[in-house]
Amino acid sequence: MNSIVINIGNSNIRFGLFNDDNCDISWVINTKPYRTADELYVQMLMLYQTYKIEPQEIEKVIIGSVVPQLTKVMSSAIKKIHDITPVIVDRTTPSEVQAKSKQMGTDIYANLVAAHNLYPGRKKIILDFGTALTASCVAEDGETMGVIIAPGIVTSLNSLISQTAQLPEIELKKPKSVLGLDTVTCMQSGMVYGFLGMVEGFIDRINDEVNDDCFVVATGGVSHVYKPLTNKIHIADRLHTLKGLYFLGKDK
Repeated sequence: MNSIVINIGNSNIRFGLFNDDNCDISWVINTKPYRTADELYVQMLMLYQTYKIEPQEIEKVIIGSVVPQLTKVMSSAIKKIHDITPVIVDRTTPSEVQAKSKQMGTDIYANLVAAHNLYPGRKKIILDFGTALTASCVAEDGETMGVIIAPGIVTSLNSLISQTAQLPEIELKKPKSVLGLDTVTCMQSGMVYGFLGMVEGFIDRINDEVNDDCFVVATGGVSHVYKPLTNKIHIADRLHTLKGLYFLGKDK
């Protein structure tokens, strides 16, 4: 079965083309500015042409969203393109993972579901480097152990730049040295190693609290920057959240 899975986040909307359980193609557009259903319709058709996707060959569309005002707009565009009603999944969608909190975001729930399905038999920590930086933990039996939410890395960087007169925009990448001698490398060191220290601290404290050595998955837009810098992150997978949404919606 060919499915399109859509993860509507605060900063980006990620799409994935799934052939059964495999995600063959993925692409991203900016969440803002918010678009009308007609604008999304046109943009999605152009991207379908780019990736040679035939709308009539898509049998199911699954949507997970943390931006409620975009959920209906996206659903309207999907109906117009595919002539099918998309499957909307959220923390109330049944799975082997117990969400526990009524406030849990769809993205965090999907991360837990994906980890539970893909890496069974041990406790998992999922680090999501998105608009917010989140660390969530799930037990072997699907019990949600808890979640940490901190300011996102790009969010923090943009705030720093916008609130200062002389700090420039920078590329988020590993600097040549920890101690910088120019503004750009000084900022890169602060953003990369500062947040790396936070992430490693989260992992250590969670492991201590659950009395285990958890398997750690990193996902989200800048996860690729941090994975090579620490042995505490076992795998980086930008499609992890999409896979969780797919698992939630594939039998609906």
